[in-house]
Amino acid sequence: MMYPNWLSQRAYLSGGRMALSFEDREWTFSEINAIALTYAAKITALGVNKTSRVAILSKSHPEFVFVMYGCLHIGCEMVMLNERLAKAELAYQIEDSAADFVLVDDQLQEKIDAASLLLFSEVNEAAPGEFAPQEEWAQEQTISIMYTSGTTGNPKGVRQTAENHFSSSVSSALNIGISPDDVWLCFMPLFHISGFSILMRSLIYGMGVRLHAKFDAMAAAEELEKGSVTHMSVVGVMMERILTVLDEQHMSVSPRFKSILAGGGPVPVTYIERASAYSISVLQTYGMTETSSQTTTLQPADAARKIGSSGKPLFLYGVKIEGAAAPGETGEILIRGPQVTPGYIGRFSERPVEEDGWLHTGDVGYMDTEGFLFVVDRRSDLIVSGGENIYPAEIEKVLLAHPFVREAGVCGVPNEKWGEVPAAYVVLSQEMDMDELIVFCRERLASYKVPKSIRAVESLPRNASNKLLRRELKAWT
Repeated sequence: MMYPNWLSQRAYLSGGRMALSFEDREWTFSEINAIALTYAAKITALGVNKTSRVAILSKSHPEFVFVMYGCLHIGCEMVMLNERLAKAELAYQIEDSAADFVLVDDQLQEKIDAASLLLFSEVNEAAPGEFAPQEEWAQEQTISIMYTSGTTGNPKGVRQTAENHFSSSVSSALNIGISPDDVWLCFMPLFHISGFSILMRSLIYGMGVRLHAKFDAMAAAEELEKGSVTHMSVVGVMMERILTVLDEQHMSVSPRFKSILAGGGPVPVTYIERASAYSISVLQTYGMTETSSQTTTLQPADAARKIGSSGKPLFLYGVKIEGAAAPGETGEILIRGPQVTPGYIGRFSERPVEEDGWLHTGDVGYMDTEGFLFVVDRRSDLIVSGGENIYPAEIEKVLLAHPFVREAGVCGVPNEKWGEVPAAYVVLSQEMDMDELIVFCRERLASYKVPKSIRAVESLPRNASNKLLRRELKAWT
């Protein structure tokens, strides 16, 4: 099966519609397609062709989008590099991916030593070469390659094909619906699947994207109040910060705004309840780099009665709990469907993605009697204390239920008697005695789950998409 070039097709079908907005500028699909064709011709002149593998390192701004869309026209594979990584980490990914070229935002050139480096300024100054855009893409064509966050060992380069991205976009549309006036607010990094998938949905739906360089809670609250956007993607901590601004500034939310898609781990019930006070529909999602974004999403109709659930699988997908004999039993979450990556690259290229037709996620969860998925935690973050399994997310949820706790992170620390015990770190909105917080936990948790220590900190370690890095908490003990 072949897909039409999504950018060319979108410019043809609805070229006058707004495609991208940034600060006080905006571009239609026809305008952005013309710009992308120019970039493609210039990148071609510098040696890139459809057989190339091109790594891209950039901050979130329109030129990053133009470069990526130029690469889409060429048909080359794009390795999306995380701008927050250290120089050595980037060098590993460039070497592992065997990238032929590295396209780099001039602001970040000090992070790259590769001989094949091409600065964005060099691309702009290049004379356009002979170039014909790819008219069609094979469904198995690799569009993007993203490295997993590497919670254990070296990160793996994950291939994401045209079929992966298309099935993800279509399945999401079948779940939440689409409208010609939809505009997605994008604070998520474009090198991450959560941000990149917004761009793919934009091309496939004909949907506008309101792009911001980085997350800013006040800017997000202002967008929601003035009704300039209809959807946005967040992780839990981002939503909490937006809600706090709405509360403190006594702001309202436009009825034009439809929903927040919340991923990156279980979202505390208290956040969802606070959002409902502003008539904000929060749809929890579950997905990963290997599934090109969402695999399950809670439908709007179920959001109120299934708080805490990540919903049911999207239309094309399957999810089951390994070893679960009955609803409510926890086990590893397994996934299958056309959104699942065909494989890894580099040193993990021989590693199988699926076992018996299913992707083993490494996440722990359960399904209720109606088939709704509840994600409990990462298996790698599991704390085993005296033979008892403790999920950090469960303790974090309790801590976040306290009105003075804005953020919480829990990890396991070594203990001679029990092997491991939970330790907690909190960001407070108001000073309080930690002993009071321990009492609060004792009233809501089994004794073995109560943190043996709680420390107030200024901030918690997070990655570029604002996910909590529990492995870094361990170094704080």
